[in-house]
Formats: sequence, structure tokens, C-alpha cells
Amino acid sequence: MNETSRTTPYRVLARTYRPSTFAELVGQDAMVRTLENAIRSGRLAHAFMLTGVRGVGKTTTARIIARALNCTGHDADGPTAQPCGTCEACQAIAEDRHVDVLEIDAASHTGVANIRELTDGVRYAPASARYKVYIIDEVHMLSSAAFNALLKTLEEPPPHVVFIFATTEVRKVPVTVLSRCQCFDLRRVEIAELVAHFGAIASQENVTLDEGALGLVARAAEGSVRDGLSLLDQAMALGGDSVDEALVREMLGLGDRSGLFDLYDQLLAGDVAAALGTLQEAYRGGADPLALLQDLLELTHWLTRLKLVPALAEDATTPEAERRRGAEMAAKLSMPALARCWQLLLKGLGEVRLAPAPLAAAEMVLVRLGYLADMPSPAELVQQLRSGDAPPAAAPTAPPAAPSAGPPAPPPTATAPTATPTSNAAPAPGNFDEVVALVDAKREGILSSHLHNGVHLVAFAPGRIEIGLDDTVPSTLPADLARLLGDWTGEPWQVTASSDQGAPTLDQQQETQAEQRRAEAADDAVVQSVLEAFPGSRIRDVREVEDTP
Repeated sequence: MNETSRTTPYRVLARTYRPSTFAELVGQDAMVRTLENAIRSGRLAHAFMLTGVRGVGKTTTARIIARALNCTGHDADGPTAQPCGTCEACQAIAEDRHVDVLEIDAASHTGVANIRELTDGVRYAPASARYKVYIIDEVHMLSSAAFNALLKTLEEPPPHVVFIFATTEVRKVPVTVLSRCQCFDLRRVEIAELVAHFGAIASQENVTLDEGALGLVARAAEGSVRDGLSLLDQAMALGGDSVDEALVREMLGLGDRSGLFDLYDQLLAGDVAAALGTLQEAYRGGADPLALLQDLLELTHWLTRLKLVPALAEDATTPEAERRRGAEMAAKLSMPALARCWQLLLKGLGEVRLAPAPLAAAEMVLVRLGYLADMPSPAELVQQLRSGDAPPAAAPTAPPAAPSAGPPAPPPTATAPTATPTSNAAPAPGNFDEVVALVDAKREGILSSHLHNGVHLVAFAPGRIEIGLDDTVPSTLPADLARLLGDWTGEPWQVTASSDQGAPTLDQQQETQAEQRRAEAADDAVVQSVLEAFPGSRIRDVREVEDTP
């Protein structure tokens, strides 16, 4: 080690490779094109609002704008879209020592007094630059009073002043401030762009990273260049001159990707014992149970997208082995199974976060997932019930097919198609009361309620029913009833909606009978004496009591 390397402190990659020109910004082409055109045409805003997640280049962009406004190189007599980076103004801004470029952290200058001090200095001309530039980072941290103190100056600043705001929480910035700014939303950088950028930096650092390692770092960065460079710095410190995928997985606490596919296959096959063994092996290898469930959740999402959009299998950012195996898995998995896996893993993720023993909680999530993996979908259950193939233990408690699950409803007058009789077909009802009793036995609650309260019997014959409907009853009831009776009895039924008034509803008939019983009871001498003994009392209900020996 030479003397220079001992005395010169190491600069992290995020600072060493910080962009100094618009051309060096990664993944923000639309914003760069807009700013360069505005500078060339002289259509510069007096205030900019830069928003986006952490590490996408908000503060870096603000400093580049400040250099572009004040660069004196290349014999520039005004703002330039390509600051030289070598003139005194560019160097002073890069080193954060330019007297006319003030960078303020709003998190530590939240009060109205800080903003008043800033606005008091706005009216003075710049000391040496063309523009006074105020860069306020995390501007959403300012208090309401501070925002209000800034409004008037922000709306009509002197021509030599430019404000540049940066924030990760743009929704916390008052609309009155946003309306006075030109807003740019810096997007998350795509994985492919991050891989190319990190690969170029690794080459400049004389470090070899394989494609798998670069892909893992780019995915873990979640669109943030700075986060990715921090991870890349860590990987280089861990691996030295050569970094491979296994090393990055160990650093990030991730399981082997092929092992993740194996675990998913085991779960969907219902092999819980093998899945728990795979989890234990990954845990002993350093994998975090929470990170493993997150990987399973991400894999479920990717497989779902792959099933819906098969062209994603050609994505070059995904390793060939993963694309091939993912395409095979997506082809054999159904959407209900993928949706069920997503819901179970999403709920399990919260349980693992809160559990005192994350490994045990993760194992219980995998157990649930393994045992429910081969559970039939609702459509399959309905088909089993209709065909009589449902398991004996599940058949009595399984719900029957809902009306909405069958074929499209026919018009109000409908005849159910002839069904093939099965051994468990119900006997054909002999009257309307038996029809309602069959509906009750099949637990069709909504249909039963309509039959009791809003249906008037006009005519009944075996296989044919004519009814009147109240306004509260849906017009599809005759078709639904005909179809269900055909399914249950194995015989065709015709149910017709009539305009005739028909008989009273079943509930009205029951109420009439109850009123008659109360009237008969009121004529009894014993009951009359009780009513006289308790003034204000009334007969509420009459019940038949069997004689006791």
C-alpha cells in the first residue's frame, strides 16, 4: 500500500459516480429533455419541484440545474444545457462552497424564522453568479407557517433568483406551493438500466460481477440508483475483485433462486414435509424467513403476470433458467391457485413480521399453503356437487350452486332442461309448500325469503308452477327456481310469472292463521280472566301443547 492510498480517504461509489451533467443522469430522459430545451430556449421557470423516491437523483438534478444556470465555461454568456464542470462556478457548486447557491435541509430548518431569513436575502443581487439558487431538500418538512411565509416570494421572486425544491412526499406540500412551481416527477429507474449502469461502474472499478449478481443488486435497489450503489459498494467490499450471484445472495439474506422454485413446486404439490426441509436448509444457509416469504410473494406475482402475458418470458433481464422454469410453472397453474397463494402469503407476511419466532411463523404459513394448494376452486366444487362426485364427508355441508354460478338466466317464463337423474335426486314436490320446504332444505336463503314474502301462488301442477310477483322480487326468480328444481329433482320444471293476483303469500297466510288462533284463544273463559287480571296485557302467540300423561 503506497502513501497516497493511506492518506486519501475512500469515497463511496454513490459520491464518486454522482452525475455532474444532464447526460450522466440515469433513467430520467423525459425530464432531461425538458430541462435542456427550456435552457436553450430561455424559457426557464423561477421555481422547480423535484419529486420521487429516495436515491433517484433529486438533489443531484438540483445541483446540475444550478451549474447550468451559472456555468462560465465554453465562453458561455448565459445559462447552458451542458455545464463544463471545470470553471470556477461549476467547481464551487460541486464542492458546496458557492456563496450564491444555498442548499438548505428543510428537516432542520422547519420554522418560519428560517424562511424569513431566506426571503430577506432574496432581494440582494448575487455576489458573483448570474442567479441566486436556493435548493431546499425535503421541503415537505416545512411547517405551515413557513410555507405561508414563502408563498409571496415564491410567486414573484426577483429575476436573479431560482428556487429548486426536492421532496419524497409531494402530497404533503401545499397545493398553493405546487401551483407556483414547475414540477418534475423523477421515476424509478428500470432494472435493465440499473444493471447496465452498475456493470459500467464495476468495470471502472476493475471488479468482475456476473449477470446474476448485477440483477440481484438492481432488483434489491427497487429503482433507486443510490441504494443500488450502496449495495454494490457492500458487495465489492465482501467479494474483492470478483463478485458472483451466490455471494450477493448471502449478503442480502436471500435463498438460492432455483431452491425458491423447488420450494414453490413442493408447496403446490402438497409435499409439506419437503417444503419444511427446504425452508430449514435455507435458514441454516443464512436466509431470512421474512425475505424468503417475500421472494415467494414476488414469484407468485411474476408467475401471475407470466400467465396473463406470456411475452414476459422473453424479458432479457430475467435469467434464462428462470424464464424457462417460470413459463412451465405458469402454464400448469390456474388463476384461482395463484390468487389463493397470493392471499395466503400476503397474510402470512404480516404474521411473520409480528411473530416472536419468525422461523416458526414462516413454517406455519408454508403448512397452510401446502395443505390448501390442492383445494378445488369454487367452480370445481359446484361441478362436483352437480355431478354427485363430491367426497361423502364434504357433500352434506358443501353449499349448493348459487343462482349466479349457473348459465345465463332465461326469460321470466322458463323450463329447466332435463337433467340426468342421480341417486341423490330429491323427490318431486307435490304442492307449493313442498317446493318451499325443498328450497329451505337446500339452504337457498335469499330465494326462500322471496318465496315466503313476495310470491303469490296462482296455479300448481307437477312440473308446472304459475306465480305472481311483488315489486320486491327480482324478475329472474321464475327462471332461477325452474333451474334449481330441475337440478335437484332431475325432472324438467316450468315456472311462469303471472299478472293475476293469486293467493296470499305464505307469510300472509301464516299471519292470518295466527290471528285466528289468537281470536279463538280470546274467547276462552280462562284466558279472559287472565286478561282482566292483568290490564293492558294482550295475546302475543298461541302454541299447541301436547297432553301429558
